[in-house]
Amino acid sequence: MRLEIGFGTEPQIVEIPEKNIIGILEPNQVDVASTGAEEVLRAIRDPIGTKRLGQIIRPGEKVAIITSDITRPLPSYVIMPVLLDELYAAGVKREDITLVFALGSHRAHTFDEMKKLAGERAMNEIKCVDADPKDFIHMGTTGMGTPVDITRVVAEADRRICLGNIEYHYFAGYSGGAKAIMPGVSTREAIQANHSRMVMPEAAAGRLQGNPVREDLEEAIRYCPIDFIVNVVLDEHKKIIRAVAGHYIKAHREGCKFLDRLYLKKIESRADIVLVSQGGAPKDLNLYQTQKALDNAKHAVKKGGIIILAGSCREGLGERVFEEWITSAKDARSLIDRIQREFCLGGHKAAAIALVLENADIYLVSELSPALVRSIFLKPYQSVQAALDAAFDKRGKDAAVLIMPYGGSTLPKLAEQ
Repeated sequence: MRLEIGFGTEPQIVEIPEKNIIGILEPNQVDVASTGAEEVLRAIRDPIGTKRLGQIIRPGEKVAIITSDITRPLPSYVIMPVLLDELYAAGVKREDITLVFALGSHRAHTFDEMKKLAGERAMNEIKCVDADPKDFIHMGTTGMGTPVDITRVVAEADRRICLGNIEYHYFAGYSGGAKAIMPGVSTREAIQANHSRMVMPEAAAGRLQGNPVREDLEEAIRYCPIDFIVNVVLDEHKKIIRAVAGHYIKAHREGCKFLDRLYLKKIESRADIVLVSQGGAPKDLNLYQTQKALDNAKHAVKKGGIIILAGSCREGLGERVFEEWITSAKDARSLIDRIQREFCLGGHKAAAIALVLENADIYLVSELSPALVRSIFLKPYQSVQAALDAAFDKRGKDAAVLIMPYGGSTLPKLAEQ
């Protein structure tokens, strides 16, 4: 079978014997009434758990719209014209609206990247800025001790509207909802405190209730209220097929239910070889982001099996602390020991990779130098085909292969569970 595997902006082609393939985890079929801007408009006009924006926001109030950064596939440029029309109709002036890009712990944007994310109209009509984690206001502390330190332009706004896309998150359960605030526009110290709970077994993909990371970040909204969200679910082509709007929990949960119908994949057994990709750019810009697909793939591979992780990583490892941890470790196990002694944001993803290596080999297909890849305990390959051939050499010609073309979005779950 000839398959196309997402890799940066240019997919790779791989040939796999059909007899070896036990599954291709593509999205489930769901009924979709509307898509794109039409679906966003429907959601905004029929909010869940709140009134419409025109009944919430008063003319003269300062409005902060928080949206995702360049590492996320959220098509803010599709949402913004619809949202701006709704705000203008409510009497909000252009000069009272600021679009804030939620950087979390990621790098700042170039002007061209902001324009690509926001779209021409938003860039021309309203102020668009990156969150500034060094200019923040302390708004409170959660019961778990996480400081609610929020970038000033968001903290000082009269109203906050959060945008996001909903997908599985390997320790917050799902993305979207309150994550636009925590970690989106929070300080590094706040993010580190929240994310330190990732080592708890209840912090898992697809889990909301009892998840300490999710519960902590949603408690932060008591101190930095969200007035309205617009969250979307994307198909494998990154097109909006479902939108939810309104209350930051009630609307978000409806979006999560739809995501499960689309991307939760039951599997009968684990595979000897799991071939996984983020689906290409922008999700595989660096290893820090590509790791998300790896973490979902771990649920589908046999102990002692092989995960072939395909991601361009053309921007390198992607985060300073992550790079320091993973390149300075003497072996993978030491990363797990270190995170248990001293949780550190950035280091947590190095430890997450090490946890996967406890049970499986990782063959990385990327643009990183082979020497660098070997130094971080992974096996380097320049093509998916070469990695697959090597995997068959190790696991045998009858090895069972499972393919996850959109690994960051797809969550495998054993049928018996």
